[in-house]
Amino acid sequence: MNKGYTKGMVLITIILMDLLAGMEFDLFVPSFPELQRHFDLSPFWVEALLSINFLGFCFSLFFVGGLADRYGRKPIIVMGLITFIIGSVFCLWTLSFVFLLIGRFLQGMGVAAPAILSFLIIADAYPLKKQQALMAMLNGLMNASAAAAPVIGSYITLYFHWQGNFVTLLLMGLGTFGMVAIFIPSQPRPAHKEPLSLRGYIPIFQSRPLMLLITHIVLMFVPYWIFVGMSPLLYMEDLGVSLSHFGYYQGALALVFALGSLLFGLIISRCDQKKMLSLSNQIFGVSFLCIALITVMDSRNALVITLALLPFIIGQIIPTTVLYPIALNFMPKAKGRVSAVMQGARLIISALCLQLAGYFYQGSFQSIGIMIAIFILMISVTLFFVIKNQALMTFSKEV
Repeated sequence: MNKGYTKGMVLITIILMDLLAGMEFDLFVPSFPELQRHFDLSPFWVEALLSINFLGFCFSLFFVGGLADRYGRKPIIVMGLITFIIGSVFCLWTLSFVFLLIGRFLQGMGVAAPAILSFLIIADAYPLKKQQALMAMLNGLMNASAAAAPVIGSYITLYFHWQGNFVTLLLMGLGTFGMVAIFIPSQPRPAHKEPLSLRGYIPIFQSRPLMLLITHIVLMFVPYWIFVGMSPLLYMEDLGVSLSHFGYYQGALALVFALGSLLFGLIISRCDQKKMLSLSNQIFGVSFLCIALITVMDSRNALVITLALLPFIIGQIIPTTVLYPIALNFMPKAKGRVSAVMQGARLIISALCLQLAGYFYQGSFQSIGIMIAIFILMISVTLFFVIKNQALMTFSKEV
């Protein structure tokens, strides 16, 4: 088989895995108001459908990271996709709300493997600079599709109700499973196999530069997920945005990130990474001011709220592209575990914050805005220390 064709199909399969991991969330959220009415749920229990999914993800991710470092990427991804498919069937077999919760838990457990391990296939095969360029491309393509996901999800809900979204996820899981089975190569098992225990994670937590980097990367994802998780209730239930138009507001943010990532991917090899990271921190400062302003004003305009979030989305582009591959390569023999720690911490914090946001939510952006502003401030502070960390900046130049 042609080598270029094989590499192309591997990249397409990785994109499909990333899309499944992202759309498992974005495709589903437009059906929140209908689910709330169908099962007679409070906002807290609607958000529990996300939190139980995150818990399933976190339950399996530490096993996934260690198993992938021990046995290779492909068999663990295949097992995860099978679990995801079973969970999707449970979500459709909803004799009661409990079945839906079980299905969402299994979906979270299953999607952990492709979410954590997809980029590691690239990290195993390419040097750091090439990884960063491919990361920009993958971010762009994935977020362009993610921009369409809430729009698609809104129309699926409109015409096929909430069950239609789970049928779509089931079909995506089956398709991704087939592509992985055919095109992802089996990785040679390492000669030295570390024991499957939590002790394998200790060196990660003992590395101060790596933990600083992981902390920043984790915090950087949280504000967006708070917004995505709460926006269906805020926009459709309290701001009067129709189901058919809701997806455009949420999708616009992902589209901006996608176009910015693709553009940065074209110029990344000619950029001074340290200067670009400093530019991102300045953008985060602007973002903090925008969110703080509309929070104080308690804006009830969906367009104004969406525009206020755009500087934060733009600020994410450079750190996400540059720093994520550095974190994975900082401990080359523990890539799976490092990825697991980052994904796990991100989802645990996101789940807790979503539950807090659901608990304090009173029909306006104000409580959501306070939480987002606090996290943007923490993101800016941690990025400042990342830029000042000599070990991280030296490593990014040497690899």
